[in-house]
Amino acid sequence: MTEERLLRKRVYAARFACWELHLFLDTHPNHKEAAKRLEEYEARAAKLTKEYEEQFGPMGELSQNTSRWAWVSDPWPWEKEGN
Repeated sequence: MTEERLLRKRVYAARFACWELHLFLDTHPNHKEAAKRLEEYEARAAKLTKEYEEQFGPMGELSQNTSRWAWVSDPWPWEKEGN
């Protein structure tokens, strides 16, 4: 496995952990340990992303909005045109 691919997998693993913790915190909003872990994994994902982009260029994603409640501001399926 190339160094690029290995680093990309590490970035994706950290981001996956963030999403899982987001989901857990949606149902357990007062869980302090999970909130702390989320901050740690967000920092790790940001560090790894920066490292990747410095070595290999942009990862290609358009948005990295990791706000816990960002999905609330998106249009619901029945609010989109053509439905």
